[in-house]
Amino acid sequence: MWFRGETPRMPAPDEAPPGRDESMVAPDAHFVNGASLRPPFPDGLRQVVFGMGCFWGAERQFWQTSGVHTTAVGYAGGVTPNPTYREVCGGMTGHTEVVLVVFDPTRVSLEELLRRFWEGHDPTQGMRQGNDVGTQYRSVIYCDGAEQLAAARQWREAYQRALQAEGHGDITTEVDGLRETHRVVGILFGDGERLGGERVYASERCVRLMTGELFDELTPLVEDAPPG
Repeated sequence: MWFRGETPRMPAPDEAPPGRDESMVAPDAHFVNGASLRPPFPDGLRQVVFGMGCFWGAERQFWQTSGVHTTAVGYAGGVTPNPTYREVCGGMTGHTEVVLVVFDPTRVSLEELLRRFWEGHDPTQGMRQGNDVGTQYRSVIYCDGAEQLAAARQWREAYQRALQAEGHGDITTEVDGLRETHRVVGILFGDGERLGGERVYASERCVRLMTGELFDELTPLVEDAPPG
């Protein structure tokens, strides 16, 4: 847990809690749409992992998107195996709160999901989102495959240019490929609506720096950019 005046930082491996071998027990179906939450998913579906602050509000943005098969919230990018909620909130597991998005690319594009990601939070805040401070609130995109990774990096560069033109700071979003340390663990599958209750969702409090119109203007810039 980080207190006022402290700067959150990623823990060294020997500072992290030891964790456990047992994973969190999760239901089989999404609480809202009833879709299966466990792989293998139907053929043709793809997945991407987004970290954009508090995962309850973030998840809702994606399960309401046409073409999204299912979503799950949990933790990724850390050191401690199968961390608990309290361990992650302690700030020393290295995990960030994330949303796993499983989608049908014939019905919704990765670009549309990225648009919702960039619009749904402030990616320049480092280890925080608004009043939520800690390593667990950092901005990340974990991509499934080289094509996704290249697209996410191109959009990050285009969005950075747009923010700089408006006088905003540097994007701190981590963009990487899915690997073992990015596997979503401590999963609270599809329970965002149930456990969130009547809370004010974090995404509704976050500053929306990028409008849909601006995102449309960036599209040709990304399409013309060299692969990276």
